Amino acid sequence: MNINKIKNSKNNFKLIVITAYDALFAKLFEKESHMILVGDSLNMSFAGKPDTLSATLDQMIYHTNAVCTGAPSAFVICDMPFGSYINKDEALRNCIEVYSKTQAAAVKIEGGEDRADIIKHLTSNSIAVMGHIGLMPQYVRSEGGYLVRGKTAEDIEQLVKDAKAIEAAGAFSIVLEGVKTQAAREVTQAVNIPVIGIGAGNVTDGQVLVWSDMLGFFEDFKPKFVKRYLMGGEAVRKAVKQYAQEVQNGIFPSKEEEY
Repeated sequence: MNINKIKNSKNNFKLIVITAYDALFAKLFEKESHMILVGDSLNMSFAGKPDTLSATLDQMIYHTNAVCTGAPSAFVICDMPFGSYINKDEALRNCIEVYSKTQAAAVKIEGGEDRADIIKHLTSNSIAVMGHIGLMPQYVRSEGGYLVRGKTAEDIEQLVKDAKAIEAAGAFSIVLEGVKTQAAREVTQAVNIPVIGIGAGNVTDGQVLVWSDMLGFFEDFKPKFVKRYLMGGEAVRKAVKQYAQEVQNGIFPSKEEEY
């Protein structure tokens, strides 16, 4: 998958995006996904933090390298962490560092009209950018929580403006998170680049989920928009319990596991 194919997916086929943070899971996801996002969500599901805000650029580069190693043919996107793109020059410097130290194909930036000038600066300097609007986790403290967007006509109008500004700035796609379905429909129809939904209904051009949510490994809470395709935490606990019992009872290792 390349950027041209991603752009051409609009109105042709749905894009499949999933997060990954390491080589092991990236390898498992590579064949079934069009893009792999190294999301700053790793700060919560991988590092156990309460939000994404303390993720660092070094963390993101480390995990992006691991994902690129595990899925060398995948279109990998590095999520730029909070504070790494506060102005055009710093954003470009940090994105160049991501490009020089990893094989990432693109970066992701949160923000709409307010970040369009930064996105334009990046795309003008050969950095491929995926936008992110709607509910934006990096805005959680300034907005007073994780708030669903698109509940009013005015907010839908702003989301459409945000999407158009990001498209005009040269982004190749947009993540649209935590919005009412009608808002998602209007945003998706308003732009010519693919809109990837997460908590935005089935009217977008594709879907993205955090792997530990969809596979049931993150159990602290389940967002409304998540469907668990596997009860991973439960399966792991059951397997570890069996291992412990077999060790205690002298069943493992058996003759089959001996040299």
